[in-house]
Amino acid sequence: MYHRSSWMTEDLDLFRSEFRNFLSRDLAPHVNRWRGKKMVDRSAWLALGDMGALLPSIPEAYGGLGASFATDAAIFEDLESIVPEVNSGVVISSGIVAHYIAAYGSGEQKRRWLPGMARGELVGAIAMTEPAAGSDLKGIRTTAQRQAGSYIINGQKTFITNGHSADLIIVAARTGGPGSGGISLLVYETRDNAGFKRGRNLDKIGLNASDTSELFFDDAFVPAENLLGAEEGQGFVQLMQQLPRERLILAINAVASMERAIEITIDYARQRTAFASKIIEFQNTSFKLAECRTYATVARTFIDQCVERQISGNLDPISAAMAKWWCTEKQMQVIDECLQIHGGYGYMQEYPIGRMFVDARIQKIYGGTNEIMKMLIARSL
Repeated sequence: MYHRSSWMTEDLDLFRSEFRNFLSRDLAPHVNRWRGKKMVDRSAWLALGDMGALLPSIPEAYGGLGASFATDAAIFEDLESIVPEVNSGVVISSGIVAHYIAAYGSGEQKRRWLPGMARGELVGAIAMTEPAAGSDLKGIRTTAQRQAGSYIINGQKTFITNGHSADLIIVAARTGGPGSGGISLLVYETRDNAGFKRGRNLDKIGLNASDTSELFFDDAFVPAENLLGAEEGQGFVQLMQQLPRERLILAINAVASMERAIEITIDYARQRTAFASKIIEFQNTSFKLAECRTYATVARTFIDQCVERQISGNLDPISAAMAKWWCTEKQMQVIDECLQIHGGYGYMQEYPIGRMFVDARIQKIYGGTNEIMKMLIARSL
């Protein structure tokens, strides 16, 4: 059910109505095929670009709409509610990668990359995780050595969303010594670039329409002007500054997913009959759904507050960590309860609740594991 949050506006209401119709009409019919091929068609990216649904909060001078984070939040919610198969890729490219470029890129870099991303012609990825470095970003081993007017990258990245389709990849690489001060971010353009190889499109248990790949860099060339920021060694700080926004987006998706699961399950429980009664009339079913609705309402209230703080520019990292941890934990709990109410049908691929269950599991891992979130919160006590 469509929820109108406190940060919504009349203009956003109008956009959202048209956008939801577009998603249901033009994208939703293709999701099974995308899940089968483990990748969303580029035509979907172009259609989203035509709708103004990519990079909406990027300034108009660089191809965006110049809107606030509220438009981002509304778009991610609607994607999660109608075509979640598309959402993870859009979150990475539009919600994360574009904002690294907007925040740290030069004017020339913004003009070169952001308009194409806004149109869906360029898909972005961010390559942080390595086989031996996940939550511990200080352990990154991929190197970028300066040679004349370029950098030469060597190393391996893994679990990279959009890795199979990305045209631009923000690579976290070591340009200096050990520790956080030796890390820089470079924008790698994949087209016709020797030394770069994509591994297989990884076979995940969920998010099957989202391409996720290993990336290999073997003396891969990057022009020196593709460094993000005015100088080397700023990468770790840049990552830390952007992670609260990323974690809030994950929490927004968690709430939208919870709400969708509850509505799907209420509809199922009103139709499904057992022992000559609709199962929603059973006390256990109604009590479980009451609990789920309460969890979702509490999460929604907290997330609306966090979105308002992000819009005003004062969302702190600890609140973002709390939102990511609590909302994704409750997302998994709620969807599990909803699947149980579906009984055996919930375990079938053709029922959306089963797909939502496996898709939700990664939410507790990426963007910083929930254990890391609790560690950050504990440090603030």
